[in-house]
Amino acid sequence: MKAAGASGVAVGLAGCVSTGGGGDGGGNQETDTPIETGAPTEDITVQWAADSRAADNAEATKKALHDAGLPDNISVEIIAGSQVTNNRQNQYQQWLSGGREEPTLMMMDSGWMIPFIARDQLQNLSQSLPDEMVSTVEDNYFQASVQTAQSPDSGDLFGIPLFPDFPTMQYRKDLLREAGYGDSDFETWATESMSWEEFSKITKEALDANDAQYGYTFQANTYEGLSCCDFNEFMTSYGGAYFGSHDNLFGPIGDRPITVDEQPVIDSIKMVRTLINGEDDEHALDGITGNIAPEAVLQWTEEPSRKPFMNGDAIMHRNWPYSIIAAGAEDVYGEDLGVMPIPYGVEESEAEYEGTGGPVAALGGWHMALNPNSSQQHKRAAVEVMKAMMTEQFQLDIFGIMGWIPPRPELLEADQAQEVDVIGRYLPQLKVAGENAVPRPVTVVWPQQSSQIAKEVNAAYAGEKAPEQAMSDLKSSLEEIEQST
Repeated sequence: MKAAGASGVAVGLAGCVSTGGGGDGGGNQETDTPIETGAPTEDITVQWAADSRAADNAEATKKALHDAGLPDNISVEIIAGSQVTNNRQNQYQQWLSGGREEPTLMMMDSGWMIPFIARDQLQNLSQSLPDEMVSTVEDNYFQASVQTAQSPDSGDLFGIPLFPDFPTMQYRKDLLREAGYGDSDFETWATESMSWEEFSKITKEALDANDAQYGYTFQANTYEGLSCCDFNEFMTSYGGAYFGSHDNLFGPIGDRPITVDEQPVIDSIKMVRTLINGEDDEHALDGITGNIAPEAVLQWTEEPSRKPFMNGDAIMHRNWPYSIIAAGAEDVYGEDLGVMPIPYGVEESEAEYEGTGGPVAALGGWHMALNPNSSQQHKRAAVEVMKAMMTEQFQLDIFGIMGWIPPRPELLEADQAQEVDVIGRYLPQLKVAGENAVPRPVTVVWPQQSSQIAKEVNAAYAGEKAPEQAMSDLKSSLEEIEQST
């Protein structure tokens, strides 16, 4: 089974370029009114604001919905939205603030759904849907995804996870074989995360044994992807955090500790500086083997960092699942593509804060949300669409159609999932990533905080500031933003 249309789409897949999010709620919606159960009997069309991939695969997607139980009298019109996630965020904000009744269903980025919840702009599914639907999501889906679809205040559910997205470390088995590693190593690495110390040593050995230009490529430009994802992973893997325990990720704003100046965060920055500049860097981290990452990572986002890996010039590469599908194609690396979880700085048992340490993967992905301005008849029909989307059959079928990872961990072990072309080979690695996923701390002030984080972290990586100074300055900026609300 071949996942269609997944490998060519690189922008906005993980929700790492969002910068908007301000504004007030709007419309005259009743967001917590129960929706009458039972499918409507008349013919009705539900508009679903999705993305270009869903629109390009509209017929297959609609067939999958009806195969999963969607009644024949309910039609789905798929509206193609921008692949740039913040463009879609701004579009939804306009629609909901204006009280627009359609589209009824909206595909929302897990990285910016909570501000819509905070503005009371979405249907409260915990109050509106049958308890069985809500409990299925809360009990059986990837927990990190569920957290980003819930109200930080009440815990109520406002979205149904459609698919998650998790980064992994992708690598060239053929080049590592030249350094003396083999299939038994690759099998172990698939699910047993290695430390950054071991990772840096192995990568340097492979770099010395081959003529590859780079050992390790990743993303460290001054953009949302640094604050939400790469830095978040580096920091969290060392036991560091933005706001202490991950219980504080989504607030309360102004009443949570700011912990970016603590030693684990400093160590993660020193580690990255060592990877780039070597052990002679004045802020190098003991135990890390250096000179394996190019200085160019400081200007790279996802696609520029992927290019050298795809061209055969890099050994290790951190990226999202779309990169696996592209690099694992038979005309690129095929089964010589290796995938493993992101390395860790300290083990979870050694970390002070809950949710930190161990093999961390930044959370991406998308949810289904319900427009509270829609008519009751359209809401009833939309509930039937959501029921179909929540079936195991649809989630496995859509994985084969578009490569959307099933939102239930158990489905990554299903025979049908393993038969999906390319990415089906790497499901154990994706399951480890999903079970260790960490969301970005999305609140209404996150857009302001994210830009400050990216600026200070990039400056620290680039050697423009000492790690301690950069994180001290960042703490002051975050405190000022927190107190200004």
